[in-house]
Amino acid sequence: MTTTVLKIEGMSCQHCVMRVKKALDGTNGIVGTSVEIGSASVSYDEAKIGKEAIVSAIEKAGYKVG
Repeated sequence: MTTTVLKIEGMSCQHCVMRVKKALDGTNGIVGTSVEIGSASVSYDEAKIGKEAIVSAIEKAGYKVG
């Protein structure tokens, strides 16, 4: 199990938080998330998902990881 903290650009409200959380929670291999405006802490199983796929899920939700 690995945990990483990502900075997320473009989030400005609780709706943004929920959108990112929903995108992450619906991704196979992610076992836990803590999302707040501007960042997300993600716990995931490295055997099932890589950091690149996590970043991709956030970007597909409309935000930039920086």
